[in-house]
Amino acid sequence: MLKRIILLSFFSGVVFIGFAQRNTEKEKIIASIQSKEANYANIAHQIWTYAEPGYLEIKSSALLQDQLKNAGFDIRAGVAEIPTAFVASYGSGEPVIGILAEFDALPGLSNIDQPEQKALVSGAAGHGCGHNLFGTASVAAAIAIKDWLKNSGTKGTIRLYGCPAEEGGSGKVYMVRARLFNDVNAVLHWHPGNENSAAIEPWLANKNAKFRFYGVASHASGAPEKGRSALDAVEAMDNMVNMMREHIPSDTRIHYVITHGGEAPNVVPAFAEVYYYVRNPEMQTVKEIWEQVVKAAEGAALGTGTRMDYEVIGGVYNMLPNLTLSKVMDNNLRLVNGFTYTESEKQFAEKIQATLTGNNKTIPLAETEKIKPFSVSTEAGGASSDVGDVSWTVPTAGFIAATFVPGSSGHSWQNVAAAGSTIGTKGMMVAAKTLALSAYDLFKDPELVKKANAELADKRGTDFKYDAMLGNRKPALDYRK
Repeated sequence: MLKRIILLSFFSGVVFIGFAQRNTEKEKIIASIQSKEANYANIAHQIWTYAEPGYLEIKSSALLQDQLKNAGFDIRAGVAEIPTAFVASYGSGEPVIGILAEFDALPGLSNIDQPEQKALVSGAAGHGCGHNLFGTASVAAAIAIKDWLKNSGTKGTIRLYGCPAEEGGSGKVYMVRARLFNDVNAVLHWHPGNENSAAIEPWLANKNAKFRFYGVASHASGAPEKGRSALDAVEAMDNMVNMMREHIPSDTRIHYVITHGGEAPNVVPAFAEVYYYVRNPEMQTVKEIWEQVVKAAEGAALGTGTRMDYEVIGGVYNMLPNLTLSKVMDNNLRLVNGFTYTESEKQFAEKIQATLTGNNKTIPLAETEKIKPFSVSTEAGGASSDVGDVSWTVPTAGFIAATFVPGSSGHSWQNVAAAGSTIGTKGMMVAAKTLALSAYDLFKDPELVKKANAELADKRGTDFKYDAMLGNRKPALDYRK
């Protein structure tokens, strides 16, 4: 029966009023998540405090595993040869619905949870991408669905994937390569952001590596002719790659940082290292440009009389969108709705916005209350993620929840501060509820799962064979050390 009802979003300041068909099971799922908000806020802040970079998330991973184990999940830890990766499962049979959880921090972004730039621990990592919120919300959703499966007697399996090192470490690629997703019917994920949106925006394919040059040390003034500068080789490579930019597709992104350039000006550097990323909307284009970058490195070594080798650190596919699943997530995001700031949160946000530049200073704070219109874009943004590899293996969809102050830039101290605040917590709760309700819909409607898989098969083509961009290398467990 259609009734005029009031659907409460169960968090501060939001009431959605409208005509809808009442779903008491969904209401109970939302209520169960909301009842544990204090616990989930505490978990998210603990992970925020740990701020562990990729493959070093020992405490963060253990904390999430403990929550799942205590909730009745079976845990497989250390999967895909990664100590901090895990798979938590509950239930039996199909459908098997997966939820992704991330929890790695970014190097050098440590900041206090206040609206000022001040390191919590000087030189340490910080959650500038909000993965402390990401992992916690995903675990909250998985536990809520587990409880519903148990109480309702519904057949199926909910599976939480603990995914380390998304930030440049390609953790999910190793998990895909280990065939951990091969029996999954659909995968859901989310990401912290500045707005609430389930719109489809393709992400870029990406390959990255550290190029290392080996020369000969000598006195830079007394005997320069006896030396061969590894730093010269790095600079020669950089110059050649920069000249390449004119002759590659304009939607390509190449960026690098010199991670080691020598020890002293009066010593010819015997070792130097540069870390490169190549991105493009198409993985085949990335592969082709990558070969040019490698040739530039080989030429730099030849021209400077040095030796070169390189280590592929990560490589990810572009995102393969799934319209069927994205519409499910959009519907549930609108059901959950956004949130409003308290007065203290508004003051926090205004102080953050005062540190921003240009029009970012004036973006309305009320953006957190809205859900962006659903749309499908064919233009890829600037981001890459190892979720892309998952999306080519199993139907996958995600959304963004507003956890940062509108106008803030990704990977910034402003985002670190917000991710440790109640603003971040509120956005996290929106995400947890949306994920859980979307999983519920997939368990209740087998036709949605069939349609999503048919869409994947059509987009992927009959001749598709998964081949990891990073080849057969073992996980780069020391890439953040």
